[in-house]
Amino acid sequence: MHRERVSENVYWFQSEVYAQVTAGVIAGPQWAVVIDTLATPEETLSMREFVEHELGLQIRYIINTHYHADHTWGNCFFPGSTIVSHSACRTLMLEKGIPSLEAARKQNNALRQVKVVLPHLTFDDGEMNLRVGKKNLILGPAIGHSHDGISVLVEEDRILFAGDAFMPLPYLVDGNLDDLAAAIKRIGRMGLENIVQGHGDIILRGEIDAAVKENLAYLSAIRKVVRTALKRKSPFEYLDEIAVEECGKSRVTLGGLAPALHQRNLRALYRQMLENKDNLESEE
Repeated sequence: MHRERVSENVYWFQSEVYAQVTAGVIAGPQWAVVIDTLATPEETLSMREFVEHELGLQIRYIINTHYHADHTWGNCFFPGSTIVSHSACRTLMLEKGIPSLEAARKQNNALRQVKVVLPHLTFDDGEMNLRVGKKNLILGPAIGHSHDGISVLVEEDRILFAGDAFMPLPYLVDGNLDDLAAAIKRIGRMGLENIVQGHGDIILRGEIDAAVKENLAYLSAIRKVVRTALKRKSPFEYLDEIAVEECGKSRVTLGGLAPALHQRNLRALYRQMLENKDNLESEE
């Protein structure tokens, strides 16, 4: 697990085991807030060890940016903490997270100690504020990667924990391209010092504009690819031929996961656009 101090009382953690997934800690004078958990029990417990023993703080709140397993299955390792999320995150954890964990346990004995712990405090619309010492955390919507996504802005430091709304390779299999593009554009206009991506490295102020443009260009490129595929007799054969590099991203992104994630993006977007096309034709 990598760890870095981003600013005073703001820490970043990155998994060395799975997809460079990240988490954060905001430390106050008496207690701390954790933003997301890490991919494995061992890494999540190492993060808790740092907060409790090196910082000497109890963890009062866990914020889940969205319901996906690599960001929420560590909730169970923070007994007594209040878990905060969007209301849709709680619903999706209940409907999808619990069955997903039951299936995963059959293949991975290490997950036997994991259980899904649902959020206790949720919000629906607008923003939610949480004060941690001198830091004001603003929780707001950041959908597109998934339909329940939120981001967490450390207002005084202009540091955004973006969840998976911002990644080295935008990923929309469980979300919507238009929503994701809108979220990325909004993040680019926020005047940030740092973006903590849901996966990958921290983006510094001087890198933000380029990262925003690159991610939007990728989404535009895969939209064009899928529009072409919709006109082909063998659409999936065509999609298989479109490498991630042709859409402006490197295959080594996210530890080499980019080609597989890219192909999943293409197929998910194809299904979404085909469904919309069929719906439009049925209405005519």
